[in-house]
Amino acid sequence: MGIIDAHLERAAAGNRAALARVYAVARASTPDLTEGESYGMPALLYRGKGFVAALEAKSHLGLYPFSGKVLPALGDRLTGFEWSQGALKFTAQHEIPDDLLHLIFEARRGEIDLQLDRKKR
Repeated sequence: MGIIDAHLERAAAGNRAALARVYAVARASTPDLTEGESYGMPALLYRGKGFVAALEAKSHLGLYPFSGKVLPALGDRLTGFEWSQGALKFTAQHEIPDDLLHLIFEARRGEIDLQLDRKKR
């Protein structure tokens, strides 16, 4: 069992499917993701960098793209959700739509590619 599956097993039954869906959409949108930790959170990694974590909090679920730029860049698309630079709050009853998840993951993947490809030069 991987770190993500172990994390999902500990989530409340009513939240488990919503959290698992975030990870499923991430895996479908971005090949070659691996499981690991980033900032102490169970996360999917892309090219060794924190890509996304989806965690349960007391009163909400949170999506963490490990970037302070991704969510602000999509601010006009985040209507109806509470968010900050580094976190997007959602619930099992008010999930993040697939198209928005794909935009978040595309933006984060682009950031990581740009950062790592610059280092190669």
